[in-house]
Amino acid sequence: MSKKLADGSQRSTFVRHGKLRRSKSWSNALRILLTTAIVVVLSGVATVSYAVWGLTKDIQTVDLGNSGDAVGAGSQSIDGALTILLAGTDSRAGQTINDGEEGELNDVNLLLHVSADHKNATVISFPRDLMVPIPGCPGPNGEPDYYSAMSEQQLNTAISYGGLPCVAATISSLTGMEIPYAGLISFDGVIGVSNALGGVEVCLAQPIVDPHADLDLPAGMNNLQGLEALQFLRTRHGVGDGGDTSRISNQQVFMSALLRKLKSADTLSDPVKVYGLAKAGVENMTLSKNMASVQFMQAIAGTVKDIDLDRINFVQYPSFSHPYEEGRLTPDYVNGQALMDIVMSGQPFEVSAVGEGVATEGEDPAADPATDPTTDPAADPSVAPVPEEGATPPAATDGPVKLPDGITGQQASKETCSAGRTVF
Repeated sequence: MSKKLADGSQRSTFVRHGKLRRSKSWSNALRILLTTAIVVVLSGVATVSYAVWGLTKDIQTVDLGNSGDAVGAGSQSIDGALTILLAGTDSRAGQTINDGEEGELNDVNLLLHVSADHKNATVISFPRDLMVPIPGCPGPNGEPDYYSAMSEQQLNTAISYGGLPCVAATISSLTGMEIPYAGLISFDGVIGVSNALGGVEVCLAQPIVDPHADLDLPAGMNNLQGLEALQFLRTRHGVGDGGDTSRISNQQVFMSALLRKLKSADTLSDPVKVYGLAKAGVENMTLSKNMASVQFMQAIAGTVKDIDLDRINFVQYPSFSHPYEEGRLTPDYVNGQALMDIVMSGQPFEVSAVGEGVATEGEDPAADPATDPTTDPAADPSVAPVPEEGATPPAATDGPVKLPDGITGQQASKETCSAGRTVF
């Protein structure tokens, strides 16, 4: 179906109403591999990836069809801001795990942005269930607008309409941010990655029991490794309100803990761990052509190696329940614009609120957030608030900008706990 635009052209308004495949354990497990790819980059040891480059005979690359330039020889860092999209594919093609499922969805979508002064880094998670416009996407040989634009589709279908370039174009259209670099990650390296790291210490404010994910964890500190790490990352029924946004906030607890471990001397000084992490990641990635060089990885390491943990934030792109697609989400464009304005301005910021799946360590998850100084914007007068509409980021201040309460996430340096199931 199409409609006539003001200029007389036709625009597709097709919306697929068929039931999409539910995200299963292995597709949800993609999050651990994506997380590791991002935090290895942020740890400043990205050059180690190329220590195992020779072990991968056929690295796959793709042309995004944009202006992202390759990094020249001798570059010690990326010039200006750095933006990389990391998408996770649930395709079984060529994978050792093959349960008979066919097709391909980009069930995981993470956008890493490092500010132009290389002092701030943000990782934005986009819910798979977001219903968004998909722009015209290039064809298999780079043909422009080979796939027609669509007014509303579920975000995780973008890859089926033009591969990784279409995912990048869709996220770029949603955020207004140019995406010159992108990577696509499969799930074959999930077990290898978690085992190479030796587990991640994660705090649980209460037990998490989820028969759907075959997960039964006690309250307190848990060292999550291998299959148990996958179960924790894929649990939806065991955290928050049981939805995808709760699962993302729960995964941010894991991401932050993982990054703190990777930035620690115990990890960075252990060549076996770093080698294993890099090997598991590199062997299971498709990269945009402008990323596939030793020089690029060296420049990434130089760009991020000195970023402090308190200047790294994990945030979730804000959303509402969709008005007529049950179980789907629609973007919160006002808060979304506020988020992107702050991120692109390069100013340091502080997240005002955690997601449904997170409790600050030592807190009662059921406590009233209005009395919680970590979620009350007025509690810290040194933090500058964002104007309500978020159209323009505020002028630089002595302290970090405070994001609107409608944007959830957490600072990498802050130890938080998974809240478990809080809404039934």
